[in-house]
Amino acid sequence: MPRILAVTQAATAVRLRAAACLAVGLLALAAPLQARTLQARIAKVTSPVATLTGVSVRLHWPDSAAQGELRLQAETADAPDLGYRWRRLDWRCPLQRDGQGGWRCDGQVRAAQGAALRLSLAIEPSGTDAALAQGDARLRLRRLAATPDLSSIELTRVPAAWAQALLRVAWGDAALTAGALDGRIEVHTPEDRPLRVAGTLAADGLALQNGDASIVTENLDGRFDFDYRKPADGALVSVQGELRGGAFLAGDTFVSLPLTPVDVHVDALGRAGQGWELPSFEWRDGDALLAQGSARFDEDASLQQLALDARSADLAPVAERYLTGQLALSGLSGVQLEGSAGLRLSLENGVLARADLQLDGVALRDPDARFSFEALDGHVRHAARGQVDSAITWRGGQLYGLEFGAGRLPLRSRDGELTARAAVAVPMMGGTLRFDDLRIHPPGNGRGLDLRFGLGLDGIDFGRVSQAIGLPDFQGELSGHIPSARYADERLVFDGGLSMSLFDGHVQFSALSLERPFGTAPSLNADIAFDDLDLLRLTEVLDFGSIRGRLDGRIDGLRLVDWTPVAFDAVLRSDTDAARRHGESQRISQRAVQNISSVGDASFATTLQGRLIALFDDFGYARIGIGCRLANEVCRMSGIAGARGEGSASAGFTIVQGRGLPRLDVVGYNRDVDWPTLVERLAAVGKGDTRPVVE
Repeated sequence: MPRILAVTQAATAVRLRAAACLAVGLLALAAPLQARTLQARIAKVTSPVATLTGVSVRLHWPDSAAQGELRLQAETADAPDLGYRWRRLDWRCPLQRDGQGGWRCDGQVRAAQGAALRLSLAIEPSGTDAALAQGDARLRLRRLAATPDLSSIELTRVPAAWAQALLRVAWGDAALTAGALDGRIEVHTPEDRPLRVAGTLAADGLALQNGDASIVTENLDGRFDFDYRKPADGALVSVQGELRGGAFLAGDTFVSLPLTPVDVHVDALGRAGQGWELPSFEWRDGDALLAQGSARFDEDASLQQLALDARSADLAPVAERYLTGQLALSGLSGVQLEGSAGLRLSLENGVLARADLQLDGVALRDPDARFSFEALDGHVRHAARGQVDSAITWRGGQLYGLEFGAGRLPLRSRDGELTARAAVAVPMMGGTLRFDDLRIHPPGNGRGLDLRFGLGLDGIDFGRVSQAIGLPDFQGELSGHIPSARYADERLVFDGGLSMSLFDGHVQFSALSLERPFGTAPSLNADIAFDDLDLLRLTEVLDFGSIRGRLDGRIDGLRLVDWTPVAFDAVLRSDTDAARRHGESQRISQRAVQNISSVGDASFATTLQGRLIALFDDFGYARIGIGCRLANEVCRMSGIAGARGEGSASAGFTIVQGRGLPRLDVVGYNRDVDWPTLVERLAAVGKGDTRPVVE
């Protein structure tokens, strides 16, 4: 960027220099005449880096007047190496002697494009002094007769937008939108050597954006020493300075700079049609980040080669300053880091060739408490060709409230693929979580991260799990094996099923997948089957009243978005044969009937003995069945298959079919129930705030 801004001022210098040459010639003619009007037309005026065409100069000096009027016009002023081309230049000013053998002229200069500027020109025997101003912005040019190939330029609050035309030469679709420049620049324009521009620039509030907004800077402050040279076959740039404050976005990388200085050094070599090469660069941000290396970019600015050695002695500020973009894309915004780390990597032809990530006591913590890792140590090494081994360890952590213990992951990289050299067993909630056949394909060649593994669970205490994630005090053991799982494109898909023992029965999960597990609105999909659950244990835990017997059921097409149900097709039904096998009677308490009636928008339907119903604590039942198909926040209710009302859209549906005396049925009449209303009823059941309705 300093290269661009500096050479911009060289372009202005060339224009002023050409004007000065023409004015001196006319003054030499006018000096002996002291009268009338002189005009000259010149087809072309050339200088080392600029050409004026269609030049017209007019000098009018009345007899005996103290001053005359100079007007200089040019159809075009073209500086192709600097990216400038002006049309219809027009400068007029009052011309007067300075009493020491020189001349001064001060007036407005205009072009077909852009606002008018004020140009002041002093031509003395020792040299030329010119100043270009607009408001509080001022650019001053000084060229001595003794060194005609050297121009010195001073900038005071010069708008960065003055460099826009030159910026297009190096970066065709970029635009400078804000900021100001101060500094001093020397422009060397010898005829037999390349153009050279060197000096110091200070930028205040610099803002830039390319055409598709993939690269944006905002409110950048900095100070740089620079040296820019333009030989025939390209350009050489050296920049040494510091940045302080502001931010920039480059692709997925967002950098928010601290108010403390960040030291920057870049050497760059550009060749026409070959892009840019950075033989060396350095970025030094205190203890947060030290990065050194070299790079090469294609003509389209795509990164082709990179050798990077980076180290952070204090990771705490790194996430906020340098990793915000990547973390946001992974759904990990706001992750907090501690510890220290180092990274060495190389890219060849735009593809990751080698990488070595070293972790020293690193902690990762999600501000929303979705996950954490404590005391990560070791290396993760990757090689696109050949084989290299590494390993990392951790002291513990948690995932969505589920705590896990210490573990070790031994890794092997072979021909671009990372694999675990052995199964990884991690203590978790009284049992063990095991990963088998772990394979990691790092991002590259237009593909994102691809992670594959098998998953085993053994003896995990579901009671502790329930407590950790805020469920009722369920008791049971979570065990099972998922032979294959894959995480790619922010989607985790499990092949096979997962089973658990719960309430003396079994629960089976299948068709299980998770989208955006750490992103916005995570989504879970699953089918769940229940078999022979002990209803008494279940209802006691739920504080629902008591129901004796066994329960089967299913929840098909379950979809949770941000952990809230949005769709499912659920059916729960009593299992008389299972109850008989376990020697259990099928009875339901009055409180359970009351709660079922409340949730199912139903009422009691009794025989003549109904007037005696309050005298009974519980009742016998033949069958229980209730269903809900959720879609568009409406639950389509159903009851016992083949019982009263089933198959009719208008009739009621039986939820509880009584048996014995007094016989009690629970019948629902509203088949379409608003889902939020149903959730409110379930909450009321949990608080004991329900009332029976007897028909």
